Amino acid sequence: MRLVFLGTSAFACPALTALAKVHEIALVITQPDRPAGRKRELRSPAVKVEAARLGLSIAQPERINDDEGLELLRKADPEAIIVASYGQILRQAVFSLPSFGTINIHASLLPRFRGAAPINWAIIRGEEQTGITTFLIDEGMDTGKILIKRPLAIGKDETAGELHDRLAVLGAQVILDTLNGIEAGTLKSTLQEEKVASLAPKLTRKDGRIDWGKGAHEIHDQVRGMNPWPSAFTHLGNERVKVHRATITGIGCGDTLSGEIPLRETGRLLVGTKDELIEILEIQRESRPRMSGRDFLNGLRGEARFS
Repeated sequence: MRLVFLGTSAFACPALTALAKVHEIALVITQPDRPAGRKRELRSPAVKVEAARLGLSIAQPERINDDEGLELLRKADPEAIIVASYGQILRQAVFSLPSFGTINIHASLLPRFRGAAPINWAIIRGEEQTGITTFLIDEGMDTGKILIKRPLAIGKDETAGELHDRLAVLGAQVILDTLNGIEAGTLKSTLQEEKVASLAPKLTRKDGRIDWGKGAHEIHDQVRGMNPWPSAFTHLGNERVKVHRATITGIGCGDTLSGEIPLRETGRLLVGTKDELIEILEIQRESRPRMSGRDFLNGLRGEARFS
C-alpha cells in the first residue's frame, strides 16, 4: 500500500521502520526541528532521524493543515495516512484525503485515556493493563472508529518510559496487522463506547508534586507515571527534590507522619504516607546526579521531613 507517515517522537519510530519493510512510504511528514537542551540548539525529531536512515523522503511543514501541508499530501497521493505521535490535530481536509482513510496508532485501549499522555495517565491511575488501538481519525479527539485493539499488561513497578518502549514495539505490530486486514477486506471498524471514555491530558511539571497525605499506592503510581518526564518531586526544606523510583513496602506507618523519614538506621529511605511506608529507591537533589535512597540518607543531617 502507498502510505504517507506522520510522526514525530521516538514512539513512532518502530512503526515507521516496520512499515517501510513491507509498504511504499511515499513521504514522511514530521515536525520542524526545534531548539532543545540548555544551549537551545536545533534538534531533529526522532522520526526525521529514522526516516533519513531508511532513505525516505521527508517534509517538515510548520502546520499540516495549511496549504503547504495539503499540497504535500496531494502530491504524495497516499492510499492511507498513518499517524503516530505526530503532535498536531488534523482537520477533515487532511484526514479524509486518502481512500483508505487516516489511521492513528494510539497508546491506550480506547476510549480509555484519550489525549496527549495516555501512557502516563494509565500508570498514574493505577491501571494494570493498557494497550494499542488503531482507529480512523475523525473530527473528535481520539473518537474515531476502532480498527484493532490489543492489550498489554503493565508491570507493578514499570515506569512510563519503560512502558512507552514496549507499547511502541506493539504499535508497529498492530499497524501492520491493521493494514493487512484492510487490504484483505476482513477488518471491520467499530464505534467507540462513549460511556467508558476517559481523558489523558498533557502533563505539566506541577502534576509531579507529591502529596504525602495520599496513600502509598497512589504515590507509587504517580512516581512511575512521571518517569522520565516531568518527574515526581517533593521539597526538603526549601530544596526541590526529584523522586525517580519508589516501591511499596507493606509496612504500616504507626506514629510516622506524612512525609516524615523514620527508621533511618535501616539504611532504607522510608517515608510516611496516609496509610503505609513507601521506600524511595532513586532520588535527585538540586544540581546533583541521581542517587540511591541509601546514599541520600547518608548525606542527611538531623531530623528531616518531605513536604
